[in-house]
Amino acid sequence: MEKLIGRTRLVLTQGDITQADTEAIVNAANSRLAGGGGVDGAIHRAGGPEIMAECRKIGSCPTGEAVITNAGRLKTKKVIHTVGPIYRGRPEDPRLLANAYLNSLDLAAERGLRTVAFPSLSTGAYGYPLDQAAKVALEAVRQGIVKNSDKLDEIRFVLFGQAAYDAYAHALDHM
Repeated sequence: MEKLIGRTRLVLTQGDITQADTEAIVNAANSRLAGGGGVDGAIHRAGGPEIMAECRKIGSCPTGEAVITNAGRLKTKKVIHTVGPIYRGRPEDPRLLANAYLNSLDLAAERGLRTVAFPSLSTGAYGYPLDQAAKVALEAVRQGIVKNSDKLDEIRFVLFGQAAYDAYAHALDHM
């Protein structure tokens, strides 16, 4: 499923983000950049120790912010590490989640990375409800595309599982 926003393609797919053939992939990192489970663990396993070595040099990343490393053995050129919020139903949760997407896109645009693949941030171990997260994510990415319209060719969501894909497809239909 896809939608054109200006001249930028927004694409939804289901699969493994470590196999994405975009110039950058986004990692759902923790604030210590320490690796972990889910998407974070998969990216570090597939990319190899070079990614962790760079993460150690950077040290940390606050919730809603983003940092960038090389991609080790991955197909992509760069990994953008961002930290989504642990969902607690707080008023700031949507703002922090949106910032994770927006800051990732700004970093990609600054570095000349025209194609970016995102996972669904904060919806695994961090517990953000998929339907709510999909709405926040797609609106934030829409805003990021508008802001960086001449710098982004394709933003792809690589979603793990049918439930995630369905939530994002529903949100995109109503965008």
